[in-house]
Amino acid sequence: MGGIILFDGVCNFCDSSVQFIIKYDQAAYFQFASIQSDAGQALLTQYEVPENIDSVILIEHGKVYFESAAALKICRRLDSFWPVCYIFVMIPSFIRNKMYRLFAKNRYRLFGRKEVCLLPTPSQRKRFL
Repeated sequence: MGGIILFDGVCNFCDSSVQFIIKYDQAAYFQFASIQSDAGQALLTQYEVPENIDSVILIEHGKVYFESAAALKICRRLDSFWPVCYIFVMIPSFIRNKMYRLFAKNRYRLFGRKEVCLLPTPSQRKRFL
């Protein structure tokens, strides 16, 4: 089993990020669930994710990653040159996460939000929980 990505289903940037990951994940390693969905809520509870986490969440091999660690681990699994981004793991996590939180805090203002979650296309549906 591959990784599961939990994302904010009403965030335009997050929706675009999921579409980006699908495009560059030709092996279909990742599955997806919006945080707002029943499946997303069940996974948050199962993995005891703190309620204050405002981040993309990656569940992989029984472990939970969020903020910059999740983003970098996702990049490492993508096709093309994206795995090279994993080199940023060398930056201390407190610096990476501070930048991540600043962006996450402003994502609705910068990119907007939707009234409802993304509806995947029929070909994408099998990758959503």
